[in-house]
Amino acid sequence: MTVADVITAVLLPAGAVFCLLGALGLLRFPDIVSRLHAAAKAQTLGLMLILVGTAVQMPLRYAPVLLLVILFQLLTAPITSQIVGRTAYRVQALDRGALFRDELADRLARDGTPVDEWPPREDADR
Repeated sequence: MTVADVITAVLLPAGAVFCLLGALGLLRFPDIVSRLHAAAKAQTLGLMLILVGTAVQMPLRYAPVLLLVILFQLLTAPITSQIVGRTAYRVQALDRGALFRDELADRLARDGTPVDEWPPREDADR
């Protein structure tokens, strides 16, 4: 058994466990914020471990493609989570009282779009 085989034997199951835990978090966690955390963190780490474990076994010319997939995942997962989180906040799909600190409410009030008025009423522009 080579070193590459040992690395792969550790990384692939570890990645699968993180993906499984992320999926269980999506099913079991009670609110959107917790579910976003499970989806963004555990799934991303699980995919990274699986891709690195696969890259170790692939010929060297294919490894950069897998590393680009990792980079793409690292760039898109936080952005997607941010968009879903803000949308959930604006449509009041999360318990704002459970938040430790509500910085978004202050920023939205400063920008002139407080959450209490979201979605805007139809008669607001009359």
